[in-house]
Parts: sequence; structure tokens; C-alpha cells
Amino acid sequence: METSIVRAAANNTPSRLRTMTLDGTPRKAPLSAKKTKPQMDRFIPARSAMDLDVANFNLLKENNGQVNAVDTTSSPKVEYKKRLAEGLGTEKAPRILAFKNKAPAPPEGMQNNLAVLYSQNAAQKPAKKNFRNIPQAPERILDAPELLDDYYLNLLDWGPTNNVVAVALGAAVYLWNANTGDIEQLMECSEEDDYITSVSWGADGKHIAVGTSSSTVQIWDAKRVKQIRSLNGHSARVGALSWNNAILSSGGRDSIIVNHDVRQREHVTAVLRGHEQEVCGLKWSPNGQQLASGGNDNLLHIWDASNDRPTHRITSHQAAVKALAWCPFQSNLLASGGGTADRCIKFTNTHTGAVLNSIDTASQVCALQWSRHEREILSSHGFSQNQLCLWKYPSMVKVAEFTGHTSRVLHMAQSPDGTTVVSAAADETLRFWRVFAEASVAQKAKPSSTGNSMLRSINIR
Repeated sequence: METSIVRAAANNTPSRLRTMTLDGTPRKAPLSAKKTKPQMDRFIPARSAMDLDVANFNLLKENNGQVNAVDTTSSPKVEYKKRLAEGLGTEKAPRILAFKNKAPAPPEGMQNNLAVLYSQNAAQKPAKKNFRNIPQAPERILDAPELLDDYYLNLLDWGPTNNVVAVALGAAVYLWNANTGDIEQLMECSEEDDYITSVSWGADGKHIAVGTSSSTVQIWDAKRVKQIRSLNGHSARVGALSWNNAILSSGGRDSIIVNHDVRQREHVTAVLRGHEQEVCGLKWSPNGQQLASGGNDNLLHIWDASNDRPTHRITSHQAAVKALAWCPFQSNLLASGGGTADRCIKFTNTHTGAVLNSIDTASQVCALQWSRHEREILSSHGFSQNQLCLWKYPSMVKVAEFTGHTSRVLHMAQSPDGTTVVSAAADETLRFWRVFAEASVAQKAKPSSTGNSMLRSINIR
């Protein structure tokens, strides 16, 4: 009786197992018993992609425990199906999503209106910039005996049109023709204790101004090797010269700047007073509107062409300001370099007088030269490495460094084509460096060739 009751309860409750106690009271299963998952429809795969014969054979082999494999692909039935599929053109592809045919070509003359949607915001790829190869060795070396080791003088200049380098050695001025290599003495001081303190080519390349320690300025015709006139106005040596068409400005140890009109008999047109010590740097802007002057009093002055008082007085340098260079691509940007106690290259907006940037070069700045075709500037230095440094503007990242001089590099001048810079140092040598890119190379960004270097040493006198 008790056994039958248990069986009936089990049949009536299929979802949960029930048991009976000895007195007939039903007892539930423990709460920890798991509930059965609801029944779901099973997945039925596509039969068309299956080989039923092979599947049946594999099942039988697994059930029967067979070990030896049988090559099913060689059976007559499989071979028959393969040949039949080939004949009907329904043979299965060896790969899923196989790319068999190219997309059909659009009709002739069709324009896709969506092409603009996907291409209008696409930025044009910038042209790839190729970096040029900058030679680290000078192309040519000239001996320059008796070149004075004086930071406040300007003894080197390169003619803007005639490709002739003028250098002052002691009491004489020598001309070196870069086209032919000929050397010619232009002049020599007549007085025993007199010496050359500055040289500067005129814009026409025919006339050259020479400053002397006897406070005079001489104008020479370089082609005829003849002195044209002598200009007075200073009471001490003339260490800086700069041309502005027919106006020649001269700065001296007497701390004044004199503007000479070389066309007039009374040549002194203005006397500029603003420095307290020797004027050692003097540069007219390329447009002839402003004159920059630097002195041993650590001052940088900006003068307007029509005013005899400085427009701006820059006091940010901590040493003598000799190195001056006007930017060729921004007319109101001036680069200036300070002496040993300053060691900085500073960039000034000459319209506002604001110092835009200052870079500490860790050595005396003697001269500066801008590239005419790239945004680069070259600086020459004194102790301790006596090197030349090429900087990228405005980031002022050092692009290259040129060594070879054994004493401070006092002067620099640039060739007419703007590619080569000549440096003059207290080691009594002139070195020619091909540091700047040519105009066409700068536009096309092509690397320059350096296989034809002409390194050789020549005595200039």
C-alpha cells in the first residue's frame, strides 16, 4: 500500500520529486534542488552544406571503434557526385565568401553624387619635405695674416653683385675674386700707426667704403682701384659702416653715428646721438626705412630714416651688441647677438620695440646671417668652441654645427647667390661654408650634392 502511494505521487509530479513519510505525509525536496531549464527549440543546421555519407561513415567508425582511416574521397559514389556537380556547374566553392568576379563597371557618363560627400572633408596631403645635405667641412680656406683680433671691428664683406670678397688685414684692404680666384690689394694706410677698422661694399658692387683708426672714411672705386673721396665727421676710429643707397652711415668709438650723402659736397646729413660707448654694430633694413645700431654700452637702438632720435631703445642685452641681421622675409624683424657676458640671440619687432624671443647660445655671439631662401639663421661664436651654428627659425632648433676655426669667429659675409658664407676668425683664416640652400632647391626641396668639394688652402696676400 505504501509503495503504491509513492509511485502514484511520483507519476503525478514530474517536475519535482516528492517522497512520502511513513505516516503518508508528503515531503518536499530540499530548496537547493536545481530547477530544470525550459525546453527550447533545437538548432537545425543547413543540410545542403553537409556530406551525409561522410558523416554517417564517421559516426559508424566512432561507434564501432574503428582505427584505420578510409579515404572517402576515392569512393565511387563520391567521385560520381563530384563529376555530376562539375557537369551541372554546381560544384561547391573551395572557400567561403570567395571573390570570383570584379564589380561591374558603371555606365558611361555616370556621376556618383555621394563621391563629394566622402571627399569634401579630406585634407590635401602636404608635399613631402626632403632634407638637404649640409656639408660639415669648408669648401675653401684662405690664409689671412695680420687679421686683427678685435671684437668691435667689421673687417669682412662680400660684394652683392661683383662676387668679390673684401677683407682688411692690418693696414691694407685686399680683394679676392670668387669667380677667378684672383687676389688684389685695394689700398694701404699711409700713416704708420693707422689701420683698417671697417669695410663695406656699396649696393652697386663698384664702390667700397673703408673706415680707419684715424677717424676717416674713404670711398674707393674697386674697378679702377682709386680713392674717390674722404669723409670726416668722427673724432675716433670708425668701426661700423652701412649703406642705404647713396647714404653711408658710420659708427665710431666716439659713440656717434654719422649719415653721409656721398653725392653732396657737404656730405654730413645727420648726426645720431644715443649711445654712450663705441658703436660696433650698424645695419640698414633692406627697405631703407630703419637703421639698427649696437654699442659697447649693451644698447640696441632702432632709428627711423627721417628722425635723428631713436624710435626704440632696447636694453635687454647684458653685453656689447655687435651682431645685427635684418630678416629677409619679415621687414620688421631684427636679430641681434650679445658678447661674452650675454651670449644670447634676441629677436625684436622693430615696429613695437618688443623682444619676441631670446636664445642662450652658451658662447659669445660675434656675427649673424639670415638665409635668403629658407627660414634659417647662422651665428658665429667665440670661446669655447669657436663654431658656427645653423638654427631653424622660429623654433630655434639647431640644424647643424660647423667647426674648424681655432679662435673666435669674428666676422661673416654672404655670397650674392645666398648659398655660401665666408667666416673670418682670429686664427687668421677665411673659411667658405656652403650652409644655405639655393633658391630653386628651397622651392623644390631637393637635396644638394656635395661630391665636388673644393677644399684647399690659399694665402690671400
